[in-house]
Amino acid sequence: MKKNIANKLLIVCCLLVMVSCKARKQILVARKSDSTTKPVDKLSSKLDAIRAKQVSFNTFAGKAKTKLDINGNSNDVTLNIRIERDKRIWVSITAIFGVEAARAMITPDSILLINRLQGVYLKKPFSYVYKFASQQVNYKTLESLLIGNAIPELLNEKGDYTTADGNSTLSGNLQDLLYKLVIGADLKVTQTNLSNQLAGQSLQVVNNTFIQATNRIMPSQIDIASIVKDKKIQVNLHYTKADFDVQQSYPFSIPDGYEPAK
Repeated sequence: MKKNIANKLLIVCCLLVMVSCKARKQILVARKSDSTTKPVDKLSSKLDAIRAKQVSFNTFAGKAKTKLDINGNSNDVTLNIRIERDKRIWVSITAIFGVEAARAMITPDSILLINRLQGVYLKKPFSYVYKFASQQVNYKTLESLLIGNAIPELLNEKGDYTTADGNSTLSGNLQDLLYKLVIGADLKVTQTNLSNQLAGQSLQVVNNTFIQATNRIMPSQIDIASIVKDKKIQVNLHYTKADFDVQQSYPFSIPDGYEPAK
């Protein structure tokens, strides 16, 4: 059983590659259209308006109750996520009784994982993620998805931009990657779809229940559905704590006696 859970934790860390003070009260936000934004005709101006509504930060710390389902086999875990913008994503995964089962450190250049249940570690260049995702996925992609921002590369003028019922859709093709971005009337991202049909890969990320956290608006519920060939992975994150621009530590070391993961 422990080995089964450990393997799943290793997979969810790879997918993420695809804080001691009282928590601030989460304030549910009623999402409204931005009445201060004047109608514009040029796509570049629309994209600039969307970029301006993305969450800007130096650090992020969040705690998320998470349901992990791999090919129909489900487990509940808790993720503690810390981000230093453009530098690193630190994730601690706890399972039964709050005991840490795994820890990950992701940087623009590397991926480090330790699996405490099996006493193994993984040390790879960031390119390791391309076993699970398209080569258009990069560190900034992960950082954006974890806080509900638009993936920067998708906000480009080569895409098709349409508007209906208060929502906007930006869709297009980045080399072998088809994408579709759904944006609400308040210019917040509500859905991201990525697919590579030739490689048998798809990713859908849905953002729900927007809250106020340290004067920023972000989704408290992020639902991720990934298909990689014969693997179907669903990750449902519900942030119970979220803070921005609070000083964080990112402890990570490989314990003595741990062996490389196979």
